Amino acid sequence: MAAPSPELPTLPVTFRPTLTRVVLLSVGVAMFLVITVIALMLDRLNAGERASFVFVAALFLGVLALLSRPRVTADDTGVTVVNITRTRRLAWEEILRVNLRSGDPWVFLDLSDGTSMPALGIQPGMAKQQAIRDARSLRALAETRGAGSDDTPSGG
Repeated sequence: MAAPSPELPTLPVTFRPTLTRVVLLSVGVAMFLVITVIALMLDRLNAGERASFVFVAALFLGVLALLSRPRVTADDTGVTVVNITRTRRLAWEEILRVNLRSGDPWVFLDLSDGTSMPALGIQPGMAKQQAIRDARSLRALAETRGAGSDDTPSGG
């Protein structure tokens, strides 16, 4: 049985793993606060040691903030894929297929240059059904605005 065709979202639209982002940033802030408070409470530490504790806490928070960065933003002219350390702008015509197969950690975009690009902004880790809906919406947009495909994400 074919999956129902999704409604096209109003552009611009941003897809991101919201629950993952909330967890990562919450844990990062909590770790930063706990480590900083501990550094300030320990009487045996000198100023340099306290500063190094706070620096390490800030480093942890920075890494978790980078991990929470991925998103996919679609607008009238194309898609911007923001992964952990890299951002790439794609015209709709460059996207041949949007894939999210069972077991995939995130969406993959098959591109007109023969490569495949991960789009970490749509990942089924903590919110599988939302990721499937987002992948279907992005696929529907790609099909109506660019080369498109009929490869439907699986629900299993």
